[in-house]
Amino acid sequence: MKNTDLNQVRRVLIVGGGTAGWMTAAMLARILGEQIDLQLVESDTIGTVGVGEATIPAIQHFNAALGINEAEFLRETKGSIKLGIQFENWGRQGDSYMHAFGPVGRQLGMASFHHFWLAAQAKGDNSSFWDYSLNYQAAKAGKFSPQSQLPNSPLPGLQYAYHFDAGLYAAFLRRYSEQRRVKRIEGLIAKVEQKPSGDIATVVLTDGQVLSADLFIDCSGLRALLIEQTLAAGYDNWQHWLPCDSALAVPSEARYPIVPYTRSIAHGGGWQWRIPLQHRTGNGLVYSSRFLDDEQAKQTLLSNLDAPALAEPRKISFVTGRRKQQWRRNCVAIGLSSGFLEPLESTSIHLIQSAVVRLVQCFPATQDMTALSNEFNRQSQQEFEAIRDFIILHYHLNQRTDHPLWQYCREMALPDALAQRLELFRHSAQIFRQQDELFTEVAWQQVLLGQNLLPASYHPLADSLTKAQLTGFFADLKQVVSKTVTALPSHQSFLQSQS
Repeated sequence: MKNTDLNQVRRVLIVGGGTAGWMTAAMLARILGEQIDLQLVESDTIGTVGVGEATIPAIQHFNAALGINEAEFLRETKGSIKLGIQFENWGRQGDSYMHAFGPVGRQLGMASFHHFWLAAQAKGDNSSFWDYSLNYQAAKAGKFSPQSQLPNSPLPGLQYAYHFDAGLYAAFLRRYSEQRRVKRIEGLIAKVEQKPSGDIATVVLTDGQVLSADLFIDCSGLRALLIEQTLAAGYDNWQHWLPCDSALAVPSEARYPIVPYTRSIAHGGGWQWRIPLQHRTGNGLVYSSRFLDDEQAKQTLLSNLDAPALAEPRKISFVTGRRKQQWRRNCVAIGLSSGFLEPLESTSIHLIQSAVVRLVQCFPATQDMTALSNEFNRQSQQEFEAIRDFIILHYHLNQRTDHPLWQYCREMALPDALAQRLELFRHSAQIFRQQDELFTEVAWQQVLLGQNLLPASYHPLADSLTKAQLTGFFADLKQVVSKTVTALPSHQSFLQSQS
Protein backbone atom coordinates (compact mmCIF):
# COMPACT_ATOMS: atom_id res chain seq x y z
CA MET A 1 0.00 0.00 0.00
CA LYS A 2 1.36 3.43 -0.93
CA ASN A 3 1.48 6.32 1.50
CA THR A 4 -1.15 8.85 0.46
CA ASP A 5 0.21 12.26 -0.48
CA LEU A 6 -2.11 13.96 1.99
CA ASN A 7 -0.88 11.87 4.90
CA GLN A 8 2.84 11.85 4.06
CA VAL A 9 5.47 13.39 6.28
CA ARG A 10 7.16 15.80 3.92
CA ARG A 11 7.76 19.01 5.87
CA VAL A 12 10.22 18.91 8.78
CA LEU A 13 11.03 21.92 10.96
CA ILE A 14 13.98 21.92 13.37
CA VAL A 15 13.53 24.45 16.15
CA GLY A 16 16.93 25.60 17.39
CA GLY A 17 20.44 25.46 15.96
CA GLY A 18 23.64 24.81 17.86
CA THR A 19 25.29 21.40 17.76
CA ALA A 20 22.01 19.49 18.15
CA GLY A 21 20.12 21.40 15.46
CA TRP A 22 22.83 21.31 12.83
CA MET A 23 23.85 17.68 13.48
CA THR A 24 20.19 16.79 12.97
CA ALA A 25 19.88 18.92 9.85
CA ALA A 26 23.07 17.53 8.32
CA MET A 27 22.13 13.87 8.78
CA LEU A 28 18.51 14.28 7.65
CA ALA A 29 19.68 16.23 4.59
CA ARG A 30 22.27 13.57 3.79
CA ILE A 31 19.93 10.57 4.15
CA LEU A 32 16.44 11.92 3.39
CA GLY A 33 17.28 15.10 1.51
CA GLU A 34 15.28 14.32 -1.64
CA GLN A 35 12.22 13.10 0.25
CA ILE A 36 11.63 15.89 2.76
CA ASP A 37 11.44 19.68 2.85
CA LEU A 38 13.79 20.59 5.70
CA GLN A 39 13.88 23.94 7.49
CA LEU A 40 15.68 25.11 10.63
CA VAL A 41 14.71 28.18 12.63
CA GLU A 42 17.18 29.75 15.04
CA SER A 43 18.09 33.16 16.38
CA ASP A 44 21.55 34.66 16.59
CA THR A 45 20.40 36.39 19.79
CA ILE A 46 20.02 33.11 21.69
CA GLY A 47 23.27 31.57 22.89
CA THR A 48 23.97 27.85 23.07
CA VAL A 49 25.40 25.93 26.02
CA GLY A 50 28.38 25.03 23.84
CA VAL A 51 30.55 23.18 26.36
CA GLY A 52 30.27 19.75 24.73
CA GLU A 53 33.77 19.72 23.29
CA ALA A 54 34.78 16.11 23.99
CA THR A 55 33.40 13.06 22.23
CA ILE A 56 33.63 9.27 22.11
CA PRO A 57 34.78 7.16 19.14
CA ALA A 58 31.30 6.78 17.61
CA ILE A 59 31.59 10.37 16.32
CA GLN A 60 33.85 8.99 13.59
CA HIS A 61 30.92 6.98 12.20
CA PHE A 62 28.71 10.07 12.19
CA ASN A 63 31.25 12.15 10.29
CA ALA A 64 31.93 9.26 7.91
CA ALA A 65 28.20 8.88 7.18
CA LEU A 66 28.16 12.55 6.21
CA GLY A 67 31.22 12.04 4.00
CA ILE A 68 33.30 14.52 6.02
CA ASN A 69 37.06 14.53 5.50
CA GLU A 70 38.88 14.14 8.83
CA ALA A 71 41.67 16.63 8.10
CA GLU A 72 39.16 19.28 7.00
CA PHE A 73 37.04 18.61 10.08
CA LEU A 74 40.04 18.99 12.43
CA ARG A 75 41.09 22.23 10.70
CA GLU A 76 37.62 23.78 10.73
CA THR A 77 36.82 22.90 14.35
CA LYS A 78 40.32 23.47 15.83
CA GLY A 79 40.09 19.85 16.88
CA SER A 80 42.50 17.47 18.57
CA ILE A 81 42.59 13.72 19.16
CA LYS A 82 41.13 12.06 22.25
CA LEU A 83 42.39 8.61 23.29
CA GLY A 84 40.55 8.48 26.62
CA ILE A 85 39.61 10.35 29.81
CA GLN A 86 42.00 10.57 32.74
CA PHE A 87 40.19 10.52 36.11
CA GLU A 88 42.10 12.14 38.96
CA ASN A 89 41.17 11.98 42.67
CA TRP A 90 38.01 9.94 41.97
CA GLY A 91 38.93 6.96 44.16
CA ARG A 92 41.14 8.53 46.79
CA GLN A 93 42.83 11.91 46.61
CA GLY A 94 46.00 11.47 44.61
CA ASP A 95 44.68 8.48 42.63
CA SER A 96 44.70 8.57 38.84
CA TYR A 97 43.48 6.17 36.17
CA MET A 98 42.22 6.40 32.62
CA HIS A 99 39.11 5.21 30.84
CA ALA A 100 41.10 4.57 27.69
CA PHE A 101 39.32 3.68 24.47
CA GLY A 102 40.00 0.38 22.80
CA PRO A 103 40.95 -2.98 24.32
CA VAL A 104 43.20 -3.66 27.28
CA GLY A 105 45.39 -6.71 26.72
CA ARG A 106 44.04 -9.60 24.70
CA GLN A 107 41.26 -12.05 25.47
CA LEU A 108 42.27 -15.70 25.88
CA GLY A 109 39.56 -18.18 24.95
CA MET A 110 36.26 -17.48 26.70
CA ALA A 111 37.68 -15.33 29.53
CA SER A 112 38.39 -11.61 29.34
CA PHE A 113 41.93 -10.36 29.80
CA HIS A 114 41.25 -8.79 33.20
CA HIS A 115 40.68 -12.24 34.73
CA PHE A 116 44.22 -13.24 33.74
CA TRP A 117 45.56 -9.95 35.08
CA LEU A 118 43.78 -10.59 38.41
CA ALA A 119 45.23 -14.12 38.49
CA ALA A 120 48.71 -12.72 37.92
CA GLN A 121 48.19 -10.15 40.69
CA ALA A 122 47.24 -12.99 43.04
CA LYS A 123 50.53 -14.71 42.12
CA GLY A 124 52.61 -11.63 42.95
CA ASP A 125 52.64 -9.68 39.69
CA ASN A 126 52.64 -5.91 40.31
CA SER A 127 52.03 -4.57 36.79
CA SER A 128 49.36 -1.96 36.14
CA PHE A 129 46.23 -2.98 34.23
CA TRP A 130 47.00 -0.03 31.91
CA ASP A 131 50.44 -1.37 31.00
CA TYR A 132 48.50 -3.41 28.43
CA SER A 133 46.43 -0.57 26.98
CA LEU A 134 47.85 0.84 23.77
CA ASN A 135 45.56 3.87 24.04
CA TYR A 136 46.70 4.66 27.58
CA GLN A 137 50.39 4.35 26.79
CA ALA A 138 50.09 6.47 23.64
CA ALA A 139 48.01 9.09 25.46
CA LYS A 140 50.53 9.48 28.27
CA ALA A 141 53.40 9.62 25.76
CA GLY A 142 51.58 12.28 23.70
CA LYS A 143 51.66 10.09 20.58
CA PHE A 144 49.12 9.48 17.82
CA SER A 145 48.72 8.16 14.30
CA PRO A 146 45.62 6.52 12.82
CA GLN A 147 46.04 2.83 12.06
CA SER A 148 43.41 0.11 11.98
CA GLN A 149 45.75 -2.73 12.97
CA LEU A 150 49.12 -3.04 14.68
CA PRO A 151 51.83 -4.25 12.29
CA ASN A 152 52.48 -8.03 12.50
CA SER A 153 49.93 -8.39 15.31
CA PRO A 154 46.28 -9.45 15.77
CA LEU A 155 45.77 -6.39 18.01
CA PRO A 156 43.73 -3.42 16.74
CA GLY A 157 45.26 0.03 16.40
CA LEU A 158 44.38 3.13 18.40
CA GLN A 159 40.69 3.77 19.04
CA TYR A 160 40.04 7.50 19.13
CA ALA A 161 37.56 10.33 19.30
CA TYR A 162 37.97 14.11 19.12
CA HIS A 163 38.04 17.28 21.14
CA PHE A 164 36.64 20.19 19.15
CA ASP A 165 35.04 23.61 19.42
CA ALA A 166 31.30 22.86 19.47
CA GLY A 167 30.42 26.30 18.07
CA LEU A 168 32.79 25.80 15.13
CA TYR A 169 31.39 22.29 14.55
CA ALA A 170 27.85 23.68 14.42
CA ALA A 171 28.97 26.35 11.92
CA PHE A 172 30.75 23.69 9.84
CA LEU A 173 27.60 21.55 9.74
CA ARG A 174 25.45 24.58 8.94
CA ARG A 175 27.52 25.18 5.79
CA TYR A 176 27.27 21.47 4.98
CA SER A 177 23.48 21.50 5.45
CA GLU A 178 22.77 24.68 3.51
CA GLN A 179 24.69 23.22 0.56
CA ARG A 180 22.15 20.36 0.69
CA ARG A 181 18.98 22.47 0.49
CA VAL A 182 18.34 22.97 4.21
CA LYS A 183 16.67 26.37 4.59
CA ARG A 184 17.74 28.37 7.64
CA ILE A 185 15.27 30.93 8.99
CA GLU A 186 16.46 33.63 11.37
CA GLY A 187 13.92 34.45 14.05
CA LEU A 188 12.59 34.20 17.56
CA ILE A 189 9.52 32.10 18.30
CA ALA A 190 6.67 34.07 19.85
CA LYS A 191 4.14 31.25 20.21
CA VAL A 192 3.42 27.65 19.32
CA GLU A 193 0.00 26.69 17.96
CA GLN A 194 -1.55 23.24 18.32
CA LYS A 195 -4.16 21.32 16.34
CA PRO A 196 -7.36 20.12 18.05
CA SER A 197 -5.68 16.69 18.28
CA GLY A 198 -2.87 18.17 20.41
CA ASP A 199 -0.24 17.88 17.66
CA ILE A 200 1.85 20.96 16.92
CA ALA A 201 0.48 22.87 13.93
CA THR A 202 2.73 25.91 13.59
CA VAL A 203 5.31 28.09 15.27
CA VAL A 204 4.82 31.85 14.97
CA LEU A 205 7.86 34.13 14.94
CA THR A 206 8.07 37.58 16.50
CA ASP A 207 8.12 39.12 13.02
CA GLY A 208 4.81 37.44 12.18
CA GLN A 209 6.12 34.57 10.05
CA VAL A 210 4.11 31.37 10.49
CA LEU A 211 6.02 28.12 10.00
CA SER A 212 4.14 24.84 9.67
CA ALA A 213 5.40 21.27 9.40
CA ASP A 214 4.35 17.63 9.61
CA LEU A 215 7.17 16.77 12.01
CA PHE A 216 8.83 19.15 14.47
CA ILE A 217 12.25 18.53 16.02
CA ASP A 218 12.91 20.33 19.30
CA CYS A 219 16.57 21.39 19.51
CA SER A 220 15.80 24.36 21.77
CA GLY A 221 18.16 23.16 24.50
CA LEU A 222 17.30 23.25 28.19
CA ARG A 223 14.25 25.45 27.45
CA ALA A 224 12.53 22.46 25.77
CA LEU A 225 10.16 24.90 24.07
CA LEU A 226 8.12 22.32 22.16
CA ILE A 227 8.50 18.99 23.97
CA GLU A 228 7.87 20.34 27.48
CA GLN A 229 6.57 23.91 27.42
CA THR A 230 4.02 23.01 24.73
CA LEU A 231 3.48 19.24 24.90
CA ALA A 232 4.24 18.59 28.61
CA ALA A 233 6.12 15.34 27.97
CA GLY A 234 7.17 15.05 31.63
CA TYR A 235 10.62 14.60 33.18
CA ASP A 236 12.35 11.84 35.15
CA ASN A 237 14.47 13.67 37.72
CA TRP A 238 17.63 11.75 38.66
CA GLN A 239 19.17 14.25 41.06
CA HIS A 240 18.91 11.82 43.99
CA TRP A 241 21.54 9.72 42.17
CA LEU A 242 23.43 12.53 40.44
CA PRO A 243 23.21 15.53 42.78
CA CYS A 244 25.26 17.98 40.70
CA ASP A 245 22.98 20.70 39.29
CA SER A 246 25.37 23.46 38.20
CA ALA A 247 28.39 24.02 36.00
CA LEU A 248 30.78 26.91 35.41
CA ALA A 249 32.53 26.99 32.02
CA VAL A 250 35.55 29.10 31.05
CA PRO A 251 38.09 28.95 28.20
CA SER A 252 41.80 29.38 28.90
CA GLU A 253 44.87 29.82 26.73
CA ALA A 254 46.08 26.72 24.91
CA ARG A 255 48.95 24.71 26.36
CA TYR A 256 51.45 23.04 24.05
CA PRO A 257 52.10 20.30 23.28
CA ILE A 258 48.40 19.43 23.15
CA VAL A 259 47.75 16.20 25.05
CA PRO A 260 45.52 13.59 23.34
CA TYR A 261 43.16 12.97 26.26
CA THR A 262 40.54 14.68 28.42
CA ARG A 263 41.11 15.24 32.13
CA SER A 264 38.43 14.91 34.80
CA ILE A 265 39.68 16.11 38.17
CA ALA A 266 37.57 15.55 41.29
CA HIS A 267 37.51 18.40 43.84
CA GLY A 268 35.74 18.96 47.13
CA GLY A 269 32.22 19.63 45.91
CA GLY A 270 32.38 18.51 42.29
CA TRP A 271 34.75 17.85 39.40
CA GLN A 272 36.63 19.82 36.78
CA TRP A 273 36.99 19.10 33.07
CA ARG A 274 39.98 20.09 30.96
CA ILE A 275 39.68 19.69 27.19
CA PRO A 276 42.64 20.67 24.99
CA LEU A 277 41.88 22.26 21.62
CA GLN A 278 44.28 23.73 19.06
CA HIS A 279 43.43 27.36 19.90
CA ARG A 280 42.39 27.18 23.56
CA THR A 281 41.57 24.83 26.43
CA GLY A 282 37.98 24.21 27.49
CA ASN A 283 37.51 24.14 31.27
CA GLY A 284 34.60 23.78 33.60
CA LEU A 285 33.50 22.76 37.06
CA VAL A 286 30.44 20.57 37.60
CA TYR A 287 29.12 20.87 41.17
CA SER A 288 26.14 20.54 43.45
CA SER A 289 24.68 23.79 44.77
CA ARG A 290 23.57 21.80 47.81
CA PHE A 291 27.21 21.20 48.75
CA LEU A 292 29.08 24.15 47.17
CA ASP A 293 28.05 27.76 46.58
CA ASP A 294 28.72 29.60 43.32
CA GLU A 295 31.57 31.74 44.66
CA GLN A 296 33.40 28.73 46.10
CA ALA A 297 32.90 26.93 42.78
CA LYS A 298 34.30 29.90 40.85
CA GLN A 299 37.38 30.08 43.05
CA THR A 300 37.95 26.30 42.78
CA LEU A 301 37.76 26.47 38.98
CA LEU A 302 39.92 29.55 38.46
CA SER A 303 42.58 28.44 40.93
CA ASN A 304 42.94 25.12 39.10
CA LEU A 305 43.44 26.35 35.54
CA ASP A 306 46.78 25.55 33.90
CA ALA A 307 46.82 28.76 31.83
CA PRO A 308 45.26 32.26 32.02
CA ALA A 309 41.47 32.44 31.58
CA LEU A 310 40.18 34.08 28.40
CA ALA A 311 36.77 35.13 29.79
CA GLU A 312 34.66 35.21 32.92
CA PRO A 313 33.20 31.85 33.97
CA ARG A 314 29.67 31.30 32.65
CA LYS A 315 27.12 29.46 34.79
CA ILE A 316 24.82 26.71 33.50
CA SER A 317 22.06 25.30 35.73
CA PHE A 318 20.50 21.93 35.00
CA VAL A 319 18.43 19.08 36.37
CA THR A 320 19.91 15.68 35.60
CA GLY A 321 17.36 13.34 34.08
CA ARG A 322 15.44 12.60 30.89
CA ARG A 323 12.23 13.56 29.18
CA LYS A 324 9.65 10.82 29.86
CA GLN A 325 8.63 10.94 26.21
CA GLN A 326 11.41 12.15 23.94
CA TRP A 327 9.06 11.74 20.98
CA ARG A 328 5.56 13.01 21.83
CA ARG A 329 2.86 13.43 19.21
CA ASN A 330 4.54 14.97 16.13
CA CYS A 331 7.57 16.32 17.99
CA VAL A 332 10.97 14.71 18.65
CA ALA A 333 13.35 16.19 21.23
CA ILE A 334 17.06 15.96 20.37
CA GLY A 335 19.92 17.34 22.45
CA LEU A 336 19.45 19.03 25.81
CA SER A 337 15.69 19.33 25.26
CA SER A 338 15.54 15.52 25.58
CA GLY A 339 17.36 15.36 28.91
CA PHE A 340 20.64 16.17 30.62
CA LEU A 341 23.46 13.87 31.66
CA GLU A 342 26.52 15.68 32.95
CA PRO A 343 29.57 15.51 30.65
CA LEU A 344 31.63 13.16 32.85
CA GLU A 345 31.95 10.53 30.10
CA SER A 346 31.56 12.90 27.12
CA THR A 347 28.16 11.55 26.11
CA SER A 348 26.29 14.81 25.30
CA ILE A 349 27.20 14.91 21.62
CA HIS A 350 26.86 11.13 21.36
CA LEU A 351 23.26 11.34 22.63
CA ILE A 352 22.53 13.84 19.85
CA GLN A 353 24.13 11.50 17.33
CA SER A 354 22.28 8.39 18.49
CA ALA A 355 18.94 10.25 18.59
CA VAL A 356 19.44 11.50 15.02
CA VAL A 357 20.34 8.01 13.79
CA ARG A 358 17.36 6.55 15.68
CA LEU A 359 15.08 9.14 14.10
CA VAL A 360 16.34 8.27 10.61
CA GLN A 361 15.69 4.59 11.34
CA CYS A 362 12.21 5.33 12.74
CA PHE A 363 11.36 8.13 10.32
CA PRO A 364 7.57 8.13 9.77
CA ALA A 365 6.14 7.65 6.30
CA THR A 366 2.74 8.92 7.42
CA GLN A 367 1.41 11.19 10.15
CA ASP A 368 0.31 8.20 12.23
CA MET A 369 3.48 8.09 14.33
CA THR A 370 2.33 6.27 17.47
CA ALA A 371 4.02 2.89 16.96
CA LEU A 372 7.30 4.45 15.80
CA SER A 373 7.37 6.99 18.63
CA ASN A 374 6.76 4.21 21.19
CA GLU A 375 9.78 2.27 19.88
CA PHE A 376 11.93 5.42 19.69
CA ASN A 377 11.04 6.22 23.31
CA ARG A 378 11.77 2.66 24.47
CA GLN A 379 15.24 2.71 22.92
CA SER A 380 15.96 6.23 24.19
CA GLN A 381 15.01 5.33 27.76
CA GLN A 382 17.20 2.24 27.69
CA GLU A 383 20.16 4.25 26.37
CA PHE A 384 19.81 7.11 28.86
CA GLU A 385 19.45 4.77 31.84
CA ALA A 386 22.51 2.70 30.88
CA ILE A 387 24.66 5.85 30.54
CA ARG A 388 23.20 7.22 33.79
CA ASP A 389 24.29 4.07 35.65
CA PHE A 390 27.83 4.30 34.26
CA ILE A 391 28.11 7.91 35.43
CA ILE A 392 26.69 7.06 38.88
CA LEU A 393 29.36 4.33 39.16
CA HIS A 394 32.15 6.94 39.23
CA TYR A 395 30.52 8.89 42.05
CA HIS A 396 29.50 5.90 44.13
CA LEU A 397 32.88 4.15 44.08
CA ASN A 398 34.78 7.01 45.71
CA GLN A 399 36.73 6.58 48.95
CA ARG A 400 37.06 10.31 49.71
CA THR A 401 36.44 11.61 53.21
CA ASP A 402 37.06 15.32 52.61
CA HIS A 403 33.62 16.52 51.56
CA PRO A 404 29.94 15.67 52.24
CA LEU A 405 29.18 15.33 48.49
CA TRP A 406 31.41 12.28 48.27
CA GLN A 407 30.03 10.75 51.44
CA TYR A 408 26.48 11.20 50.13
CA CYS A 409 27.33 9.53 46.81
CA ARG A 410 29.12 6.63 48.51
CA GLU A 411 26.19 5.90 50.83
CA MET A 412 23.22 6.52 48.51
CA ALA A 413 20.91 3.73 47.31
CA LEU A 414 21.63 2.70 43.70
CA PRO A 415 19.42 1.85 40.74
CA ASP A 416 18.69 -1.88 40.86
CA ALA A 417 20.53 -2.72 37.62
CA LEU A 418 23.70 -0.96 38.80
CA ALA A 419 23.56 -2.56 42.26
CA GLN A 420 23.32 -6.00 40.63
CA ARG A 421 26.32 -5.28 38.38
CA LEU A 422 28.45 -4.17 41.28
CA GLU A 423 27.50 -7.24 43.32
CA LEU A 424 28.39 -9.52 40.41
CA PHE A 425 31.77 -7.86 39.90
CA ARG A 426 32.63 -7.89 43.61
CA HIS A 427 32.11 -11.64 43.79
CA SER A 428 33.30 -12.87 40.40
CA ALA A 429 34.99 -10.05 38.43
CA GLN A 430 32.32 -10.56 35.76
CA ILE A 431 30.76 -7.77 33.74
CA PHE A 432 27.93 -8.44 31.31
CA ARG A 433 26.29 -5.78 29.19
CA GLN A 434 23.15 -5.49 27.13
CA GLN A 435 23.81 -5.80 23.41
CA ASP A 436 23.05 -2.16 22.53
CA GLU A 437 24.71 -0.55 25.54
CA LEU A 438 27.13 2.25 24.77
CA PHE A 439 29.94 1.42 27.19
CA THR A 440 31.95 -1.76 26.70
CA GLU A 441 32.89 -4.32 29.31
CA VAL A 442 36.46 -2.97 29.15
CA ALA A 443 35.17 0.52 29.96
CA TRP A 444 33.40 -0.83 33.06
CA GLN A 445 36.52 -2.79 34.06
CA GLN A 446 38.70 0.32 33.93
CA VAL A 447 36.42 2.38 36.18
CA LEU A 448 35.85 -0.48 38.64
CA LEU A 449 39.53 -1.35 38.93
CA GLY A 450 40.66 2.28 38.63
CA GLN A 451 38.52 3.22 41.63
CA ASN A 452 39.91 0.37 43.71
CA LEU A 453 37.15 -2.24 43.59
CA LEU A 454 39.11 -5.50 43.53
CA PRO A 455 36.84 -8.55 43.18
CA ALA A 456 36.93 -11.51 45.54
CA SER A 457 37.59 -14.01 42.75
CA TYR A 458 38.15 -14.35 39.01
CA HIS A 459 37.27 -16.84 36.27
CA PRO A 460 38.75 -20.34 36.88
CA LEU A 461 40.10 -20.37 33.31
CA ALA A 462 42.70 -17.82 34.41
CA ASP A 463 44.28 -20.50 36.62
CA SER A 464 44.83 -22.74 33.60
CA LEU A 465 48.09 -20.87 32.90
CA THR A 466 51.15 -21.32 35.10
CA LYS A 467 52.87 -18.33 36.62
CA ALA A 468 55.60 -18.65 33.97
CA GLN A 469 53.04 -18.75 31.14
CA LEU A 470 51.27 -15.70 32.53
CA THR A 471 54.58 -13.86 32.84
CA GLY A 472 55.48 -14.65 29.23
CA PHE A 473 52.02 -13.68 27.97
CA PHE A 474 52.18 -10.32 29.73
CA ALA A 475 55.76 -9.64 28.67
CA ASP A 476 54.84 -10.22 25.01
CA LEU A 477 51.85 -7.85 25.26
CA LYS A 478 53.96 -5.17 26.95
CA GLN A 479 56.59 -5.42 24.25
CA VAL A 480 54.03 -5.04 21.43
CA VAL A 481 52.50 -1.98 23.11
CA SER A 482 55.88 -0.42 23.88
CA LYS A 483 57.31 -0.92 20.38
CA THR A 484 54.14 0.49 18.81
CA VAL A 485 54.10 3.60 20.99
CA THR A 486 57.82 4.24 20.41
CA ALA A 487 57.28 4.22 16.64
CA LEU A 488 54.29 6.59 16.71
CA PRO A 489 54.68 10.28 15.80
CA SER A 490 53.72 12.88 18.36
CA HIS A 491 50.11 14.06 18.61
CA GLN A 492 51.31 17.62 17.95
CA SER A 493 53.04 16.64 14.72
CA PHE A 494 49.95 14.72 13.59
CA LEU A 495 47.79 17.83 14.09
CA GLN A 496 50.30 19.96 12.18
CA SER A 497 50.19 17.47 9.29
CA GLN A 498 46.41 17.97 9.01
CA SER A 499 46.57 21.76 8.67
